[in-house]
Amino acid sequence: MRNIFVFLLLTTALFGGGYRIPETSLNAVALGAANVAHISGADAAYYNPANMAFMKNEALIELGVIYIGLNNVNYQGSYTSASGATTSGHNINATREDFFIPTLHYVSQGIDGVRLGVSLVTPAGLSKRWQDAPAVYSSEEFTLKTIELNPSIAYRISDTLGAAFGLRAIYTDGVVKSTSPISSRDMSGDSVDFGYNLALSYKPTSELEFALTYRSRVDLTSKGDATLFYRDMTNAFGGGAGATYSSFSSASVSVPVPAILNIAAAYTFPSKTTLEFVYERNYWSAYEELDFNYGSGVDPVTNIVFGNPVAKNFKDTDAFRFGVTQELDALRLMGGVVIDKTPVPNETIGFELPDSDSLSLSLGTRYQITQKINIGLAALYSMREDRRVSNASLQGEYSDANVLIVSSAVEYKF
Repeated sequence: MRNIFVFLLLTTALFGGGYRIPETSLNAVALGAANVAHISGADAAYYNPANMAFMKNEALIELGVIYIGLNNVNYQGSYTSASGATTSGHNINATREDFFIPTLHYVSQGIDGVRLGVSLVTPAGLSKRWQDAPAVYSSEEFTLKTIELNPSIAYRISDTLGAAFGLRAIYTDGVVKSTSPISSRDMSGDSVDFGYNLALSYKPTSELEFALTYRSRVDLTSKGDATLFYRDMTNAFGGGAGATYSSFSSASVSVPVPAILNIAAAYTFPSKTTLEFVYERNYWSAYEELDFNYGSGVDPVTNIVFGNPVAKNFKDTDAFRFGVTQELDALRLMGGVVIDKTPVPNETIGFELPDSDSLSLSLGTRYQITQKINIGLAALYSMREDRRVSNASLQGEYSDANVLIVSSAVEYKF
């Protein structure tokens, strides 16, 4: 069991609000994930499998690589410890993070109105690392890696209506570390957890398309090991001032990947220009607290220090996605705009996930090399608002949390 102990999940992506990664294909990066109603590529298997029922009767596979670059987030302000001691004048930066993520999407040929699809993606994750106090007291490192295998099946109910059902299997792997003058924590773990997804497509005319998709909540039930250390400087636990307590124990925790509802509409003009709007509802309120559970070998004192539930109280959020596609013979041009809200309330924001509202802009293109092969390149830049924070621990401002995503892919039809 290596590398996740979902305290990690607090750390994840600084785009897509919270720790989700909505952009898991070239089309999704190019259109800001406004590729739900009007989608006919291999990535329909993930974003709207119901549309597979209307696609040409040929198999498609897309292989891609996505680069994600996270700025070195800055914090300026004061910090108040659990004991009530306050230090001010902090001006610290998180470590810059760079990742390369492979993706795969596949759609089978149709048989009697039935199509099969499979996607292999990263739906959440990334990392936040700090090297300076006071951030290292809670968030020296939070790293999350996830892989989702999402098979689906679609059926064409009529000439205008299609439906689909899929299963979600998410493997999670991560690590969390923290170090302060009186305590330290080093945890790792992993898990495989399951959910489902549903999709419905309605095409009343060749120009107008509607879609409804739902991805279920998945609770990441990570299990692993924890090494804990605490020095009691105030004799709060009766062992004497300076008494030390340590534990090596099994540990577990459950953290949700939220349910997501998408309502989408697209219209294609005679000029072969398609406009799409997606309303997205993220049910983050399922994340109420982070509660670690340790095994029987844990020391009672370290269990008290590290085992108390941590309030999160995330709130449900809306995202608004706008995409435009222009077909030009062998060339396709795409662009998108995303307005996204953070689910993290002021009362519980910390160094592990300094999230904020964002505006994202995206561009991309595909070129049809032959009848069977097309290649593409896309980029998305997420501009995060500077965020003032005022709670029991922090009085200051986070800034420079912008994110760059670049995707390249090749799609083959056979």
